Amino acid sequence: MTVNEMTKVIYDAIDDKIGQDISIINIGAVSSLCDYFVIATASSQRQVKAIADNVEDELTKLGIEPRGKEGYETQTWVLLDYGDVIVHIFNEEQRGFYNLEKLWKDAPYVDVDTLA
Repeated sequence: MTVNEMTKVIYDAIDDKIGQDISIINIGAVSSLCDYFVIATASSQRQVKAIADNVEDELTKLGIEPRGKEGYETQTWVLLDYGDVIVHIFNEEQRGFYNLEKLWKDAPYVDVDTLA
């Protein structure tokens, strides 16, 4: 599976659980950290967990396991590290506070329709 295909699966898994304001940022254009950040907002802690669980479940079906997981304890910001793609699921308050899009403002946005 290519990185673009994996990113599309992640996007769809987030969208399936009604994630809001889904952004795909091409971090690889400005850093060697990874290729993409996928960032989304959830309306509650329960939804943060549900979205993160759905992303993990969909990729596990494809034989892809996260290298790391953070934030399941608080469920205000869950990070799933898939190496080339890092997924950030925020509640509204945390997304505004950390504002990753502003932090990585030099990285271009990617339209999900160009991935697959």
